[in-house]
Amino acid sequence: MISKKTVLKLIDERIEELANGLFVVDLTISATNVIHVEIDKHEGNVSVSDCMSVSRNVEHNLDREEEDFELHVSSAGLDKPFRVPAQFAKNIGREVKVVLLDGTKKIGELKAASTKELVLETTRNEKPEGKKKKELIVEQHVLPMDQIKETKIVISFK
Repeated sequence: MISKKTVLKLIDERIEELANGLFVVDLTISATNVIHVEIDKHEGNVSVSDCMSVSRNVEHNLDREEEDFELHVSSAGLDKPFRVPAQFAKNIGREVKVVLLDGTKKIGELKAASTKELVLETTRNEKPEGKKKKELIVEQHVLPMDQIKETKIVISFK
């Protein structure tokens, strides 16, 4: 079986060469040597050429004669939950949906994130008692990372 450490070393070599802010989100290698690599970028989006470059470095440095393999390199994708701290940092200022372990869902702007917690700003219109007009209520929620089941970007076509 192909070593995860070996593949990660090859990916990191190429990421270092490119020096464009790429980072590894996920790397899995199945028992049948199907390698799946997901990458993201600190700023901007992952391009097809980024994926090709990482793929080529892995493919050209693993010996198919020694062990056959199948390789897939892709971007992390907007529809998938965040899995590494760099994804939280990259998306500060964007609207996200957070699902807590107890099933509670919160949608708001990601204001800050660390390995221990994230800060989410939510807004809602509410009619205060005795007033005719609704007022905008802004709340900051500090959510411990160990209480979060998943966090995803809210995709909007406004």
